[in-house]
Amino acid sequence: MIGKTLAHRASRIATSIIIATAAIATSAAHAAAPMVKTSAPGYYRMMLGEFEITALSDGTVELPVDKLLTNTTPAKVNQALAKNYLKSPVETSVNGYLINTGSKLVLVDAGAAGLFGPTLGKLLANLKAAGYQPEQVDEVYITHMHPDHVGGLMDGDRMAFPNAIVRADKHDADFWLNQANLDKAPADAKGFFQGAMASLNPYVKADRFKPFEGTTDLVPGIKAIASHGHTAGHAVFEVQSKGEKMVLWGDLMHVAAIQFDNPAVTIQFDTDSKAAAAQRKKAYAEAAKQGYLVGGSHLSFPGIGRVRANGKGYVWVPVNYSPVR
Repeated sequence: MIGKTLAHRASRIATSIIIATAAIATSAAHAAAPMVKTSAPGYYRMMLGEFEITALSDGTVELPVDKLLTNTTPAKVNQALAKNYLKSPVETSVNGYLINTGSKLVLVDAGAAGLFGPTLGKLLANLKAAGYQPEQVDEVYITHMHPDHVGGLMDGDRMAFPNAIVRADKHDADFWLNQANLDKAPADAKGFFQGAMASLNPYVKADRFKPFEGTTDLVPGIKAIASHGHTAGHAVFEVQSKGEKMVLWGDLMHVAAIQFDNPAVTIQFDTDSKAAAAQRKKAYAEAAKQGYLVGGSHLSFPGIGRVRANGKGYVWVPVNYSPVR
C-alpha cells in the first residue's frame, strides 16, 4: 500500500513538472514573437449634423521645429516641447478631410503623395480603406498649394481624382503656378513651385481646376474663407449642417505644443508671418468663443477637437473618441 502511494505521488510530481515545463516553454515562445512596431490610424469617421466627416491620415513626418519656428527661440521651443513630453524633431501628422454631404463627396487637401518624403503619401490608400473610391470624389478643395497638401492630386502620372473639380484660392494659383515666380525663386524654394505645378497643371489642362477668390460659397454647407498669410491665397473651409459647425484650418498652425499657448509663434514656411499670426489669433478667438469643432492639417491625427481660452493663450481639447458614429 505504501509503495502504491509513493508511486502515485511520484507520478503526480512528474506530471506537475511536465506541465510547468510546458508552460515555461509556451511563455518563452510567446515572448520571442517579433514586435510589430506599427499602428494604422488610417481614417476616423464622425457625423456633423447630416454630413459625414472622415479624417484621412496621409502619415506623419518629423519636423525640426526648434529650427523652423520663428518669432521665438530654440531654447523656448525646446522648453515648451519638454513641458509636453516632446522633443525636436516632432513627429507631425498630415491630415485630409473627406466630407459626404449626401449629394456631394468633397475632399479637403490631398496629402503629399511622393513630394514630402517616404513617410507620407498614405491618404489615397486610407480613402479606399474608409470605403470610398477616388473616382467618387466630386470636388477637391485645397487650403494652399504646399506639397504636403497638393501632391496627392496625382497618382503617378495620372490624376488621382479623375472626376473631381479642384478648387483653390486664385491668389495661391497665381503665385505657385507662375513660371516667372519659379524662375526667380531661391534654389531651396523651387521644389515648392515645381510640386504645385506638377500636381495642379494636369487638372488645369483638363479644365478641371476652378479657382475661387476670397470668401466664397462652394457647395451647400461648405464655404471657403480667405485666411491669407501662410501663403498668398491660404483658405480655410467652413462646414455646417443642422446647426453644427466645423472649420478646417489647413496650415493656420503647425505645432500644438507651442502655438496654442503662444499664437504669436510663426514658422519659416509662412509667406507673410505677420499676417499668418494675425489669422491664427483670429481663428483661435472665434473657435473658443463659439465652441465649434476644428480640423487641423498638422494636429495629431485625427486632428479634430475644440479650442478653449486659457489666459493669454489657448488649450486644445481633442474630440472624444468613438469607434462608431
